[in-house]
Amino acid sequence: MDKLSNNQIAWRAAQDIADGAYVNLGIGFPEKVAQYQPPGRHAIFHTENGILNFGEAPAPGEEDWDLINAGKKAVTLRPGAAFFHHADSFAMVRGGHLDVAILGAYEVAENGDLANWSTGPKGVPAVGGAMDLVHGAKRVAIITDHVTKDGQPKLLRRCTLPLTGVGCVTRVYTSLAVIDIADGRFMLREKLPSLGLEAIQRLTGAELHRDGPVADLIVPEL
Repeated sequence: MDKLSNNQIAWRAAQDIADGAYVNLGIGFPEKVAQYQPPGRHAIFHTENGILNFGEAPAPGEEDWDLINAGKKAVTLRPGAAFFHHADSFAMVRGGHLDVAILGAYEVAENGDLANWSTGPKGVPAVGGAMDLVHGAKRVAIITDHVTKDGQPKLLRRCTLPLTGVGCVTRVYTSLAVIDIADGRFMLREKLPSLGLEAIQRLTGAELHRDGPVADLIVPEL
């Protein structure tokens, strides 16, 4: 089956970040989004451990391990970057000062509920800052494969795992499609040209709706 790579999903999500937006990227896969900002746009990236306006990863061997993001990866600083206390960082999040948060997911429900942590044998030990981000950011987007490694849908009628947030997700970028969440429904906006509507529906655990033409999901080779 044709599907987008993680880099291609991250590229597509990056195209919707406005110039000058204040953005938090989740640990791991979502961090890739920073690599694909469109030319002429400059997002201001925030990390929960207390940096605003950090830049690209340093070259190997040039890391300053006092400069890391929330995922403990080395970063660089852009002109005008700021440091602040962890509590101030979460005050920014909870105060509604972030334009967008882009996170990964185990499950997303058609009403916008998100589950992106698990207490299972391979799960993370706690929800962390994600529960603050999903209700503090003005827009919450998810990047994820459309199905699990076992081929089961990740987009569902209702989440089965512990929730990170309730009714918080507005858009999902998957390996097959771009889907908005509106009025408690999955609204299909874009899909891979090689896949028909019925094929995508079979891989989705809730009904996909349309309110107009579905655009082709076109991304570069990455």
